[in-house]
Amino acid sequence: MLFYPGERLAIFIDGSNLFATAKSLNFDIDYSRLRRYFAERSQLLRANYYTALIEEAEYSPLRPLVDWLDYNGYTMITKPTKEFTDDRGERKIKGNMDMELAIDMMGMAEHVDHIVLFSGDGDFRRLVEAVQRKGVRVTVVSSTKTQPSMIADELRRQADSFIEISNMGEEFGRGDASDMPDHP
Repeated sequence: MLFYPGERLAIFIDGSNLFATAKSLNFDIDYSRLRRYFAERSQLLRANYYTALIEEAEYSPLRPLVDWLDYNGYTMITKPTKEFTDDRGERKIKGNMDMELAIDMMGMAEHVDHIVLFSGDGDFRRLVEAVQRKGVRVTVVSSTKTQPSMIADELRRQADSFIEISNMGEEFGRGDASDMPDHP
């Protein structure tokens, strides 16, 4: 990925999408190394992580990760999940963070030169296009090596550059010596 000296950069992580991608690849992310990787190559203004949390649960396997990220340089954007019953009578849990991510990215576009989006969600294609019209370069991080591919083709084509996350093990894959708690 191409960085320019002094460029202002922001990271936007779609937590559930990144988790699903990493799990499909058996790729364990070291979030400390990930943040450091971008901070060493640019002027990192913000690293946002978006996830929905089950508030009623006594213990959420996501809580240790959320707490760790919050204390280690990430801005956490969370909201409680909503429980509903679908038309077949099955209990479902919903916690989409797309709107929050989109609003924050549009607001941040005026202050950065480069945005890195960790998501393969095709719903973000128009968002990426809108940010690009403001003069911001957008890099998307996801994977084509899963079955099916975790990156929507239209999002990959819209991005200025694409990073295959499975190729980033040396940069921010996690080894045995990490100080971060296991994530679900």
